[in-house]
Amino acid sequence: MKRLSLLVDLSSLITKEVGIDALLDLAGRQLAEAMNAARATLWLVNSEDGSLVTGVAVLPEAPSLTLARGQGIAGHVALSGETVRVDDARTDARFDRSVDATTGFATRSVLAAPVRAGKSAPVRGVVQVLNKAGGPFDEEDARYLEALAVQLDSILDLTSLRARDASAPGVVLRGPINRIIGRSPSMKAVYERLMLAAETDATVLFRGETGTGKTLLSRAVHANSARSTGPFVTVDCTTLPGALAASELFGHERGAFTGADRRVRGKVEMAHGGTLFLDEIAELPADSQALLLRFIQDRAFERVGGRETLHADVRLCCATHVDLEDAVAKGRFREDLYYRIRVVEIDVPPLRARGAAEICELAEHFAEGFAKRYGRPKPRFTADALEAMRRHEWPGNVRELQHFVESAVVLARDGVIDAAPPQRMGAANAGVWIPYGLSLEEATRRYVHASVQRAAGVRARAAEQLRVGRNTVTRILKRGEDSSD
Repeated sequence: MKRLSLLVDLSSLITKEVGIDALLDLAGRQLAEAMNAARATLWLVNSEDGSLVTGVAVLPEAPSLTLARGQGIAGHVALSGETVRVDDARTDARFDRSVDATTGFATRSVLAAPVRAGKSAPVRGVVQVLNKAGGPFDEEDARYLEALAVQLDSILDLTSLRARDASAPGVVLRGPINRIIGRSPSMKAVYERLMLAAETDATVLFRGETGTGKTLLSRAVHANSARSTGPFVTVDCTTLPGALAASELFGHERGAFTGADRRVRGKVEMAHGGTLFLDEIAELPADSQALLLRFIQDRAFERVGGRETLHADVRLCCATHVDLEDAVAKGRFREDLYYRIRVVEIDVPPLRARGAAEICELAEHFAEGFAKRYGRPKPRFTADALEAMRRHEWPGNVRELQHFVESAVVLARDGVIDAAPPQRMGAANAGVWIPYGLSLEEATRRYVHASVQRAAGVRARAAEQLRVGRNTVTRILKRGEDSSD
């Protein structure tokens, strides 16, 4: 049962924005227990240089181990593709003592197997267990570890560690957090603050332009915190009408207002034990700002129409693309609330600041996912397409890139993508490129998205220009974000 639970627990994490190091650490700890071993390690083969690593840590207190290509027993397994069982490591010429010297561990017996889809498939990593209690590893242990290694290959393929080239060994180390792509210096700074914040219950404020991935990063804070098994509840503050905002956040009692025919729990109550994410918090109505301030201070609230004081154990994450200092100066946002939510500030860089290499890496990542979704061949960008993406300013950031790649994959029946991102007509964004072949829903979504960009990200202004309600704009954009998760 312990051996089965290892795969179950790992599978439960692969769809979350959990730290890659935490994923590998869990695999090692549970595998060691299942194999009755003192230690276990899942080494990854870096496709860029063939080295083996135990993680992709960004924090200095959590360094990863590295082996050069072919170094040690694990390095031998990565190159040869064969399972190795050693009863006494000290007498084996392939054994490298440098890892023991670094960790202070004394290796005696070793069992290592290649992580790959099958005998003829390229090696993605090496799973290794050390020092079995009561004696050396046996043939039954070796058969189990080989079977487990095949399953681990399948699990890795569902994370952001998957290989870029199915025919070549190794995986691409795209970043330290699963489902979040990026290794640029600007993103490294984000990861460092994010992982430090996740160790605590401190309130986090993400600041950055629309479309930079603030929601995904907020989920990463939750997934890497002690609250990861609790709920992650999102509130889009742009959709909260003033009269109903308090009810949405804190719930209401039966009869509290016309149409309130039953008691309803609010989002704060639903987030008990987990994380509450307030997206675009600057749009929160003034009355609700006061109620939120009281909740942050005391973790206490009342449902609308109720007298009972309730409490909720909630961690708060917020996001905004507007200048909060300006909003405070103009009286649109409470100054005391402003100081309460900016305990840990994380500035999320725009896509153009992350570098050309990261733009192309993100595009390839999105293309792989959309090709699987739409049943298209393995995608390949032409040199001209890559150059056009490098030159483009991406005012809509990662979201714009994602939408462009989705369209390009759909329209590339042979998998070859030679399309260029649409060029904006002047600084005012007077034009929008909508290709043939899109559904009406997708075409509408792109037009609304362009309208919001033209309105400097202010959805209310875009809604006025489109002659629809602000909620309609938010609903159309939200459908697109939900479908790309």
